[in-house]
Amino acid sequence: MSVGKLRMNTYELKHWKLKQDVIGIDEAGRGPMAGPLVVCGVILPHHYQHPLINDSKQLSLKQRQACFNDILCDAKRIMIDVVSVDVIDTLNIYQATKQSMEAIINHNHVAALVDAMVCEGDVEIQSIVKGDQQSISIAAASIVAKMIRDNIMIAYDQIYPHYGFKNHKGYPTQKHKQAMAEHGLSPIHRRSFTFKSK
Repeated sequence: MSVGKLRMNTYELKHWKLKQDVIGIDEAGRGPMAGPLVVCGVILPHHYQHPLINDSKQLSLKQRQACFNDILCDAKRIMIDVVSVDVIDTLNIYQATKQSMEAIINHNHVAALVDAMVCEGDVEIQSIVKGDQQSISIAAASIVAKMIRDNIMIAYDQIYPHYGFKNHKGYPTQKHKQAMAEHGLSPIHRRSFTFKSK
């Protein structure tokens, strides 16, 4: 357990040893055909450790919920940006993600660790491939972003019940594609994405 914790803290320790805050930034929702993009930044207390915090995709729902609750209680700061479908369609998903991440970076004025996205700003920014598996701050942001987005899509399922958003969260599953072919596009489908029925 201690080896895992050390590995997840490695990027943060450089800043924490200097008594500097660092913000981890990640997103949820770049791949779906419907729904918003959620970008999150998390500043954790210095030398923070948690036995479960890791890439949100590797956690069960129960584990993710437990981590989410702990992060909400423990974090020094959490920033969330919900990027609408209209913005995604106007900018494209890459630029929408980049713009949102940079807005969070520039608002906080502390060093930033970003999951696999090259961002610009007036502070030290480190892009880490698979950062949600190597940085506890990025992993925390990953968990918060996913929980927020999943809950948004569950709410959308009540408004647009034909698509099954509560199950696939807007990702391109076969059932989702079949529902789109049968019912057409909902207002929260991304028109800038290429849709294939099969």
